[in-house]
Amino acid sequence: MSSDDTIEQLPSGIALAWGVAATPQRGPKREMSVERIVDAAIEIADSDGIQAVSMSAVAKRLGYTPMSLYRYVSSKDDLLLLMQEEATGLPPEQTEDPTGWRERLRELYEAQSSVFINQPWLLSLPITGSPITPNSSAWLEASLEALAETGLTQDERLAATLLVTGAARWKGLIHAGYEEESRTTGLNAAEVAARESALFDAVITGDGYPYLRQAIDAGVFISDADPFDFGLDRGLDGVESYIDRISQERRDDSGEAGADAADVSDRAEAAGSNAGVAEGSAAIGDDHPGVQSDKKLREARKAVRQAQKVLAEARKKERQTLREARERVAKQS
Repeated sequence: MSSDDTIEQLPSGIALAWGVAATPQRGPKREMSVERIVDAAIEIADSDGIQAVSMSAVAKRLGYTPMSLYRYVSSKDDLLLLMQEEATGLPPEQTEDPTGWRERLRELYEAQSSVFINQPWLLSLPITGSPITPNSSAWLEASLEALAETGLTQDERLAATLLVTGAARWKGLIHAGYEEESRTTGLNAAEVAARESALFDAVITGDGYPYLRQAIDAGVFISDADPFDFGLDRGLDGVESYIDRISQERRDDSGEAGADAADVSDRAEAAGSNAGVAEGSAAIGDDHPGVQSDKKLREARKAVRQAQKVLAEARKKERQTLREARERVAKQS
């Protein structure tokens, strides 16, 4: 199957996100666009919540009829996907002087948490699988790149990525709940926490819940400590410990085979053979940490991602031009 055939089979929302969907042949004036529709929908969600977003509400905000929107976005589900893509945005850029994998994941966690806290309506969108869109894919790419030199398998890298994403989402979800409570009661965050602590204090006894009672007496519900950061750090401690262990195991395995390897190396050098070098290169897989961390390889992959974006835009223009050509031929015949 060709790549063009694959693109034709993409769900409409994903095709719109990647810029390879067909543009409407007829519709309102040029002021209307998918981008304007999505921006208007996000404005509604930011001010009134995701429950206020509908095709009719967006159309009203833009001054069009709901049917005119369907020429650009075929369903509300597609609109929600595009809203999620736009609001999520791109991850922070890797610095020119990169830090370790743990610091990079921490940076991505903070950035993701900020996205969820600033636009909590994102947390109300159902999770129907991995969002296969450009920005969401970029977040996955950033985390996997951070773990490329760790020696983790691909499955383990994805699992560590989900650990960070899940922690950010959970932090955003709890913050969103407290923000909503503050909005409906008129209490600030500290007052909400104090009220919560007082309610616990009123019903929790040392006889029935001795350990929870101890926590209440210690002031955990009005503490300034961040339990989400603590949880993430302990999770990353576990990942770091695991990485150290598998690295040590590999060093041990390498040491056991060291004598044989040295003997082979000496014979190859004495013979002046290039074949030994070729065999050594072939033995190093694509997942080898040294290969993955190679600067030129990272630059090449970055160039590929940029080229893919250009290619997607070019294919979009090609399809639009093809449709216009068909229309011209149809009018002439």
